[in-house]
Amino acid sequence: MISLRAMQAPSFTELCRVFSRIGFLSFGGPAGQIALMHREIIDQRKWVDEKDYLTALNFCMLLPGPEATQLATWVGWKLHGTKGGLAAGLLFVLPGAVVVLALAMIYSAFGKVPEIEAALLGIKAAVLAIVIEALLRISRRALKTEFDWMTAALAFIALFAFNLPFPVVIAVAAYSGLTRANAEATALATKLPNLRDILPTAALWLFIWLAPLALLVLTLGADNIFSAIAIFFSKLAVVTFGGAYAVLAYMAQASVEKLHWLTGSEMIDGLGLAETTPGPLILVNEFVGYLAATRATGSVWGGVAGGIITLWMTFTPCFLWVLTGAPYISAISNNPRLASALRAIMAAVVGVILNLSVWFSLHVLFGKVERLQGWFKPWVPDVTSLNPYALALSILAALLLLRLHWSVPKVLAVCGALGLGLKFFAVV
Repeated sequence: MISLRAMQAPSFTELCRVFSRIGFLSFGGPAGQIALMHREIIDQRKWVDEKDYLTALNFCMLLPGPEATQLATWVGWKLHGTKGGLAAGLLFVLPGAVVVLALAMIYSAFGKVPEIEAALLGIKAAVLAIVIEALLRISRRALKTEFDWMTAALAFIALFAFNLPFPVVIAVAAYSGLTRANAEATALATKLPNLRDILPTAALWLFIWLAPLALLVLTLGADNIFSAIAIFFSKLAVVTFGGAYAVLAYMAQASVEKLHWLTGSEMIDGLGLAETTPGPLILVNEFVGYLAATRATGSVWGGVAGGIITLWMTFTPCFLWVLTGAPYISAISNNPRLASALRAIMAAVVGVILNLSVWFSLHVLFGKVERLQGWFKPWVPDVTSLNPYALALSILAALLLLRLHWSVPKVLAVCGALGLGLKFFAVV
């Protein structure tokens, strides 16, 4: 195995440059973003060992909140400590946050903009090819035995066909890995970090996260819209395990049905914007926070403040979880029994990514997709709602990326331009 030293870790400037690029190109939700990071960090630059990357991905899958953001933070921490973790995490999020804020402002003022939707259609089609490429690459590395393949298949079936809770799927995979481990392999190969060494980090990030929340409540009152936004998204950061889609399901229901900050139709539009812009899918939170604050204050600047508060309460906990827990990842991976559990989780993650890929594909290619009700709950598209232009653009993107080996930016640019061209010629 190649060591990190042999891999020649990048300078801090180079780290920032690459994560700026990733931040602008990270379309496609968690599946696409994990794929892009894998391509940029491991395949092209070999900055991080494959085993460490997948182990960290497994760890991030177990945390509440957006796993792709947390994985980016871990990569930065691995290469340049806390400074690197902050830089990588922020640069991964900020480009998309700026785009989503701009689109939220346009949406709030003018409603849907057809030209933007047309360009995003092409980008979504290109993302399908990126996700498929990642799925193939990661599965080749993670699925080595029949047990791995069976674990991945069962994880996919459990999530896609039966809509079982994500934590249950991961817990079962971990338990199966533990039981397969050699019963004699129980000793730690490396010493766990001292708890006293990480307490200052945990305390610092708890303060950074919660001090603004306390200040808002104390100065404005708990019923003020800014306080309400801070409280809601802080709760969301703690209780939503299972990745971006689990977060979105809970947030969408609460913000529409309980808080009445926006309508169901507006929530769907926000999800569409978040799916087709760079950055974490959970940036839809910013869209919700902006609309809620704009309507409560009657001010664009009030909306901007609401969006910023939402971002703070959504992403600050990511740094808390990762920077506090990162020192444990290597130690855990060197514990034989825990390593076996993590390998099983890694196989299950392939099933998770396949589930996300199928979900994203159906929603790109078909205008109407519904989940069946009852004990058997797969997503089923209305075949008459197939978008032939999205299908054609997806096939073109797959050809350019997988066969002709074009770069991701070129494929995204070409497909986005073609989508806009279809609108120009009144085809879509």
